[in-house]
Amino acid sequence: PAFKLAWTIVILALPIFGSLLYLFVETQPATKWINKRLQSMHAYSKKYWKQDKEVLEELEETNDQVAHLARYVNHFGGFSVYKDTSAKYFPSGEAKFEELLIQLRKAEKFIFMEYFIVAEGYMWESVLEILKAKVKEGVEVRFLYDGMCCLSLLPYHYPQELESYGIQCHMFAPIVPALSTRQNNRDHRKIVVIDGKVAFTGGINLADEYINRKERFGHWKDTALRLDGSAVQTLKALFLTMWTVTGIEDKTDMEHYLQEKPQQRKSSGFVLPYGNSPLTYHKVAENVYLHLLNTSTNYVYIMTPYLILDDELVRAMTFAARRGVDVRIIMPGIPDKQYAFDIATTYFKALLDAGVRIFRYTPGFVHAKVYVSDSQQAVVGTI
Repeated sequence: PAFKLAWTIVILALPIFGSLLYLFVETQPATKWINKRLQSMHAYSKKYWKQDKEVLEELEETNDQVAHLARYVNHFGGFSVYKDTSAKYFPSGEAKFEELLIQLRKAEKFIFMEYFIVAEGYMWESVLEILKAKVKEGVEVRFLYDGMCCLSLLPYHYPQELESYGIQCHMFAPIVPALSTRQNNRDHRKIVVIDGKVAFTGGINLADEYINRKERFGHWKDTALRLDGSAVQTLKALFLTMWTVTGIEDKTDMEHYLQEKPQQRKSSGFVLPYGNSPLTYHKVAENVYLHLLNTSTNYVYIMTPYLILDDELVRAMTFAARRGVDVRIIMPGIPDKQYAFDIATTYFKALLDAGVRIFRYTPGFVHAKVYVSDSQQAVVGTI
C-alpha cells in the first residue's frame, strides 16, 4: 500500500511527468535482467541446499513456532535450517576483524569475500596482504564488492589491480553516467567463506571506522557471526549466486563448489542463514522480523541504525508492547545520516505511546542489525 500510495501521489500531482516516470521505472530492462538472472541462479543452486527432514523434525519437537518459520523461509526463500553448525557471536568490529585474520591465514583451498563497502586503510590493507600471500600459496581467491565504492572509496579500475595480484574480482553494478534504475540495485551483503568450512556475516564492512581505527560518528558499534559447519553451505551458495550474476561464469562453476558438503560440527541449536532482495515478491527478511515480534512472550530487543517502518512493522511492534512484551530499540546516539534519523523520529510517538522503549547509544553510532527474542531466537545480519 505505501508503495502504491507514493506513486499515486506523484501521478495525481504531475499526471504527465508522473505517468512517464512510472513507465520508465517499470520498463527498465537492466533491472529486469538482474532479477531474471538472480532468480535463475538461485533456483539452480537450491538443489545443493535441500532441507534435511530429520533436522526439521527435530526443530518441530524443540520449538514448533520456529519450525513453522523455517518451513516458510524454505518454501518461499529457498533456504534451509541446519543443526550441525557452531555459531560464534562477535560484539564488535575489532573482535570480528581479529578472528577474520586468523581464519584467512588458515585457508588452504579457496576464499570467497563479498562486501558492500571497501575502503583503503589499515583494515583492508591487512586483509589484502593475506589474500596476496594466499594466492602465492595456490589458494583461489574471489573478491566481490559493490560498485558504489568507485564513487569515492576505490579507483574505478580497482578490479584490474586486484587481478594483477592473482585475485579474481568482480564489481557489482558499477556506477555509470547513464539514466537507469539499475544504479539503485546495490549489493549490501557482507559474506566471507573459507574452504567451505567457515563463514562470516553481519554488519561489518572493510573500512577502518568499523574497527574504530578511524573515528566517524563517535564509537562505532557493530556485530558479526562466524559459522562453522553445515550452514556454511548457504552462505557459499549466496556468494556464488551473486558472483555468477555479476560475471560471465555459467552454472557449472557453481557446481564445483556446491557439491562439496561442509564438515558437521556439534551444536545444541539451529542455524538458518537466508538472504533477500528487493526484486523478490516475498519479503522474507521482514517476515522473519514480524515472526519474532508476533511470537515473543517476554521480550524483543532490537539494535538498528535506521528505523523507517511500514505499517506492518509499526503494528507488530506496538501490538507486542501492548500485550506486555518488553520491546526495546537501540538506535545511534550520533547518526551517520541526519535525514534518516529525522525520519525515524516520526515513528517515535506511536511506538512510545504503545510502551515500546527507545534508547540511543550515546558513545556513537550503532550499525548493528540485531533482534533477540526470549533467549530463544536471534537475528544477526546486514538487513
